[in-house]
Amino acid sequence: MSTNQELIYQLDNGVATLTINRPERKNALSTSLLDKLADAWEEIDKNDDVKVVVLTSSDCGVFCAGMDLKEAAEIKQSTGDDVLSKLKDPFHQRMRDCKKPIIAAMTGHLMAGGMLLSLNSDLRIGLAGTRVGITEAKIGRGSPWAVPLVGMLPQPLIMELVLTGEQLPIQRFYDLGFINYLEETPDEVRQQAYRLAHIVKDNAPLSVMAAKASILSAMSLGCNEGLKEAKRLHEVVYASEDAIEGPLSFAEKRKPQWKGR
Repeated sequence: MSTNQELIYQLDNGVATLTINRPERKNALSTSLLDKLADAWEEIDKNDDVKVVVLTSSDCGVFCAGMDLKEAAEIKQSTGDDVLSKLKDPFHQRMRDCKKPIIAAMTGHLMAGGMLLSLNSDLRIGLAGTRVGITEAKIGRGSPWAVPLVGMLPQPLIMELVLTGEQLPIQRFYDLGFINYLEETPDEVRQQAYRLAHIVKDNAPLSVMAAKASILSAMSLGCNEGLKEAKRLHEVVYASEDAIEGPLSFAEKRKPQWKGR
């Protein structure tokens, strides 16, 4: 895969890697990059060979600076249109709907759209000493995508993020459980992400996807309705060949051979 591309997609033994590759612009999200990301999530869900995704970016000190504001200003000036009107998926819903687990390997600061990518991921590895922000209030933009944080972080901290636009130490988010691991170097961030990815990809794929869907559903539906939905989502798991293969492989003391059906 060419390293000149602004989004690099690689697949290795069940683990897909998406690398945002605009270090010269602090990995800001151009319109073309955003559309490529939307297409990538679609492809990942269609490809049964993909079991888990690692989302990362080229090292430049910033995981993702959010929307490319220079491009957004140029679009507004030349067409009169807001940049969001030019995007096929302006609020990253396709990423949020992705059935496969997503692990964010965040090798630098994250703000605005970078925070969006983080909260839409399922596991998060951060770089010690970096900062996190929802900076839209400082530039006259908005953050409706931050609403899911209500189920992930304390309300006062969310309010501080969206009202002040300030960037806060990532340690605060780790202490609250929003970040799974903090590592000391970018390479160690990626190593931790791939360690988790390889554990996930060796698990039963139907069980993994149903588990992810269940937790996300419960965030929206609440406990009682979420529990009902989780039971429904797991019906295909219990009825699968993998549900037989798992106990059988355990009894025979061998590695399971998952079929995903």
